[in-house]
Amino acid sequence: MAAFEANFDGLVGPTHNYAGLSYGNVASTGNQNTAANPREAAKQGLAKMKALHDAGFKQGVLAPHERPSVASLRQIGFAGSDAEVIAKAAKEAPALLAACSSASPMWTANAATVSPSADTADGRVHFTPANLNNKFHRSIEHPTTGRILQAMFRDERHFAHHPALPAQMHFGDEGAANHTRFCAEYDKPGVEFFVFGQAAFDSRYPKPAKFPARQTLEASQAIARLHGLKPSQVVYAQQDPDTIDLGVFHNDVISVGNGNVLFHHQRSFVDQDAVLGELRSKLAQVGGEFVAIEVPEAEVTVLDAVKSYLFNSQLLSKGDGKLIIVVPEECHANERVWTYLNKLVASGGPIDEFKVFDLKQSMQNGGGPACLRLRVAMNDAELVAVNPAVMMSDALFGTLNAWVDKHYRDRLGADDLADPKLLTECRTALDELTQILKLGSVYPFQLA
Repeated sequence: MAAFEANFDGLVGPTHNYAGLSYGNVASTGNQNTAANPREAAKQGLAKMKALHDAGFKQGVLAPHERPSVASLRQIGFAGSDAEVIAKAAKEAPALLAACSSASPMWTANAATVSPSADTADGRVHFTPANLNNKFHRSIEHPTTGRILQAMFRDERHFAHHPALPAQMHFGDEGAANHTRFCAEYDKPGVEFFVFGQAAFDSRYPKPAKFPARQTLEASQAIARLHGLKPSQVVYAQQDPDTIDLGVFHNDVISVGNGNVLFHHQRSFVDQDAVLGELRSKLAQVGGEFVAIEVPEAEVTVLDAVKSYLFNSQLLSKGDGKLIIVVPEECHANERVWTYLNKLVASGGPIDEFKVFDLKQSMQNGGGPACLRLRVAMNDAELVAVNPAVMMSDALFGTLNAWVDKHYRDRLGADDLADPKLLTECRTALDELTQILKLGSVYPFQLA
């Protein structure tokens, strides 16, 4: 039976804007109040999905959320009709309206943590939506995310869905942005790599001094238990607190892995040599040979990595034993990073090709290629069980581009969030999208 890694990219939502909501994400706060172009953002994401589909990779689409989230605004005390709720929030608490209008569900690396059937106790693919407890605008995502994932992966014979972890800082969970799986083959047992920023219950672990550590050790351990993972096939590592304070808010800003390869910076983890040694040892126990490609600080600094999003990239297996790395255009603009990339692919190592995409609309909010996708390792039988309407094709690409042209604005600023028509536009678009992707009723306005 064939096995592979499928990528499900988040479709950028109609309210894509730059509100600077994510403290610790340098790009997000640095572009606050810049006018955004939701239509261009969605099309840039779709172009990446289609290009990877055309290159032979399994590619799916994960739907955006209803925004502004009127239900969240009601929960914090705004009352009246939907239009009145938005008007009151715009007048009394514009920052809360901006938070409830964020299109952040587009970054589906934070949607969930996924363990493939080859690793789990019951032989099913397991999903746990991330609670994203560190940021209010993201903490409201997981109920809808869970419903969308269940509509995509609905066959209980193959897929198991867990609720998000307790919505409390001790179990702060940011999803697959802090999770990587290493294996020799996608359908063979692998080693699941959980990276955390702090331990909530153990003061022996260091913490960053400036920016928050969003993932806890306790959250990672809970997910491993929920997914039925063997301790012998799990490695926990702590992010270097100093790199977090330089803007590395998730592990996927400083490292990326696929297959048996980890591409990472010299300053990624606490006690890095021991972490790499444990990965090497545990992968060998399940028949894999671990390969670490470490980028020296002398060639690419942590700040270079944050500015270019070199590591917020996709490593994709080409089928010939080699990997292609998918990077944002910002890597081309950074001389040191561009020099390193060309050196990397010429080195004779496992990464022998790179592909550059223009994702400026997402990048200005702090999300690169890796942020935009959720990885799901599956075998043929599991792929057949996925809702086929969400899988990229020539027809779906055309349909979604036409849908974006029909429903999305080409400019959105902070003042536009107060326009009640934006909610109507978003709901109309999503109602049509649920029919295109055959999702059923997954949004709050449909469930009311």
